[in-house]
Amino acid sequence: MSDIFISYARPNEPLAKAAGEALRAAGYRVWRDDELPAHRAYSEVIEERIKSAKAVLVLWSNDAVRSQWVRAEADAARELGTLVQVSIDGVLPPMPFNQIQCADLMGWTGEASLPGWQKAVSSIASLAGAVALPNAPAGPPSTTPARKVVICVLPFLNMSGDAEQEYFSDGISEDIITDLAKVSALTIVARNIAFAFKGKQIDNGALGRDLGVTHVLEGSVRKAGERVRINAQLIDAAAGHQIWADRYDRDLTDIFAIQDEISKAIVAALQLKLLPREKKAIEHRGTSSPEAYNLYLLARQHWISGNKGDQRRDKVVVRICQQAVAIDPDYARAWALMSLAQCELRYWHGIASVDALTAAERALSLDPEIAEAYCVRARYLQEEGKFDEANEALATALRHDPDSWEVNKEVAFLTFRQGQVREAIPYFEKATALMETDFHDANMLNTCYSAIGDGENVRRTAQLTVSRIEKIVAQDPSNGFAMGTGAYALAALGDARRAREWAERAMLIDPENASMRYNLACGMVRLGELDAAFELLEPQFKEFSMTQLLHCWVDPDMDRLRDDPRFDAMVNQVLARHGVTRNALPGERSAQAESASGPQGA
Repeated sequence: MSDIFISYARPNEPLAKAAGEALRAAGYRVWRDDELPAHRAYSEVIEERIKSAKAVLVLWSNDAVRSQWVRAEADAARELGTLVQVSIDGVLPPMPFNQIQCADLMGWTGEASLPGWQKAVSSIASLAGAVALPNAPAGPPSTTPARKVVICVLPFLNMSGDAEQEYFSDGISEDIITDLAKVSALTIVARNIAFAFKGKQIDNGALGRDLGVTHVLEGSVRKAGERVRINAQLIDAAAGHQIWADRYDRDLTDIFAIQDEISKAIVAALQLKLLPREKKAIEHRGTSSPEAYNLYLLARQHWISGNKGDQRRDKVVVRICQQAVAIDPDYARAWALMSLAQCELRYWHGIASVDALTAAERALSLDPEIAEAYCVRARYLQEEGKFDEANEALATALRHDPDSWEVNKEVAFLTFRQGQVREAIPYFEKATALMETDFHDANMLNTCYSAIGDGENVRRTAQLTVSRIEKIVAQDPSNGFAMGTGAYALAALGDARRAREWAERAMLIDPENASMRYNLACGMVRLGELDAAFELLEPQFKEFSMTQLLHCWVDPDMDRLRDDPRFDAMVNQVLARHGVTRNALPGERSAQAESASGPQGA
């Protein structure tokens, strides 16, 4: 029987064939359904082959997500503990498979060097065993562990007695996830999946069964003045017993040493080898200043959890990062985060005097692999109409950090603003999955699915948006942007009464929030209240940046307004203020406008 069963949707057959050939070249026996015997029932053969396979490789794609056969095959493999997942077009696996590691094969054409393919092959080897080719020379004994080691780092508990210190315990947890992910012998459950368990009662055995987790790292952080105490323990998920535990009671200045020691202790407890380059990567912190590090974690928490569209959030992030780089001028992460917040102030709040590019370029000069800074560079290039260069900058960002929330979000928006709505969906999906509180990208998915007529996903993403917003507003009733976005999603669900209630609350809470007003206008369009939409938009257009105009120009939610002379007048007003013509606007509509008005100058 075969070592590996490949599950895929029919439109993805060429890639499935390439995967099969690559695995056969590595010495594995592979089966795909093109080898189905003519005299036997399809379902009977599939079930038999899946049960006998040592590993089941599922190629997830938009087509595969819609395939009942692929879902059924993936579910059978999950039950058997033989599931290996890859995404070939950026789409996330559907529930419950989105809770399991999935390698990124986006753009793969068969090359063995792609990190995502190497990750998939490593998982296959841990399940099916490493295979030597018949004519291959004998090499050293395999160092592949007998059991694939998959660790879930649960968010460390904040034991400081101050809820406002939670940013610190969360930051420590995230950095440990990042450190352990640098160890090639380990597979680490992604941050978004691990943090979904925050504040919940955890059954480690269930984590093992549902996510394929072999070990769980849990702990607590107590920060008081200049002292920090971190307790950590590594648990065998199946057996439930403790493998390793330690307590670190140190000065805050030792925080980096503690993190290094925890990662190295886990590797040692699992009897794995830490390669020299991995040891060096773990020890690289970007700063030697605990004070600057603490400020960065605080700014990061404001950035993630703050009220998007509120200038106050972005200004707070900038101020905190400025303090961090004043302490350590070579702290690239702080420079990059500062530039992201400055970019919001410049392009979404119309403060043209804000310079975000200087901080971004400073970050890149210190660390050329810091992905978020490329997002800011891309935003500037986009504003100048240099879309090819902007796309190139974001492609570089994705290569450096394909699992960055900010990067996937920025790629999604840049793709969307070029009128490529369908192509933006995988990136919005990934951004939504990477941050459990991200309702904005969930709502953008609703817009995209509406534009392509996918009613099932329109409802799914609207429900997800409302669900996330309800949790956020329960904690922060002053979040007007969330309320305005929720009004849009409720309109998509057909709940007009509640949509209007949320719209009224949003305008009472935060009437000057430009992002909220825009989303609210889109919601009014969905409710058929076009005059109300114009009333919300007209003051905003007077302050629009070119980025905002590009977004509005391609936004399908604006389609019902385009034939109204008021819309054309608002667009012309923005173009005149920026000294550009309609040549700056992408897509079919700009081409039609140019054709109607004749050639225009540069």
